[in-house]
Amino acid sequence: MGVTPVLRPVWPDKGFPGGEILPVLPAHIRKFIAGLPPEILEGLEEIRLRQNRPLILGLVHKDVFLDPEGNPVLTPERAYRVSADDLERAVQLITGSSLYALEEELRNGYITLPGGHRVGLTGRAVMEGGRVKTLKYISSLNIRICREVPGMAMSLLPHLIDRQTKGIYHTLIFSPPRCGKTTLLRDLIRLLSNGVPELGLPGVTVGVVDERSELAGCYRGVPQRDVGMRTDVLDGCPKAEGMVMLLRSMAPQVIATDEIGRREDIAALEEVFHAGVRVLVTVHGSSLSELNSRPALQQLFRLRVIQRFVLLGRSRGVGTVEDIIDGINMRSLGVK
Repeated sequence: MGVTPVLRPVWPDKGFPGGEILPVLPAHIRKFIAGLPPEILEGLEEIRLRQNRPLILGLVHKDVFLDPEGNPVLTPERAYRVSADDLERAVQLITGSSLYALEEELRNGYITLPGGHRVGLTGRAVMEGGRVKTLKYISSLNIRICREVPGMAMSLLPHLIDRQTKGIYHTLIFSPPRCGKTTLLRDLIRLLSNGVPELGLPGVTVGVVDERSELAGCYRGVPQRDVGMRTDVLDGCPKAEGMVMLLRSMAPQVIATDEIGRREDIAALEEVFHAGVRVLVTVHGSSLSELNSRPALQQLFRLRVIQRFVLLGRSRGVGTVEDIIDGINMRSLGVK
């Protein structure tokens, strides 16, 4: 598989979404983050709070620590250490002081904030009937910052269009974590929904199943992110069930969803394929062979319906398209 970057690095974007992130942080940590220089805020991807360990900011190419005065430092020995009170206060702010009301989210290990930002949580798992019921004694938080990068997918889109029919190819985007899959998918949805006249591409109706509320960042069912004028979003709905619901109720021309991987997801996709609807999906993985080794995805490969596999990486920054593979002939397209 050749390495043929297509897209320039996509970060930084329009800026740090402080109005959505800062309110869930304890007051003094909020002050630390708000006082950071723009060059750090614009590249900020994650804020990690671990009890009795250093406060860590994950940037595009490195981690940065903050000292007890909020100044960036490069060594953990000088870093501010997150206390149990810090975590307790953050959890209260994130959950609105009601962990019980978010039991379903805690069972999945994350809570989605308005705007599509996701907070991962770890702690003591409470089991019931052999399954995780909830989490308690929260000891770590990872706030992953959701960003919009309008135009990110523009240079990729021509490679996903059938020149004869002007329709979109069935496309699967894959990469390791933190390579921009969700951000790229969001922009592809926006472009397809609005249409791209310069590519001869009319706008199409897109149905989005946003199980984790990251793609559209819905608040009370209304998208807070720009996913286009012809897009209908099922927010917080399981992917498999949502794809079938959209197919039966909203007459989409394209169905998009993030992070497939369960057997029921593949079964629902098969129904979508048979209905003549195009699909745009993402999955975690660093190679096609790795994807094909996962039992749930083997059925997808056996169907041989995915026409474009897009590998993302970070060789030139987050969101770099490392390769585009013809899914029918299983060969690199050698895009330059």
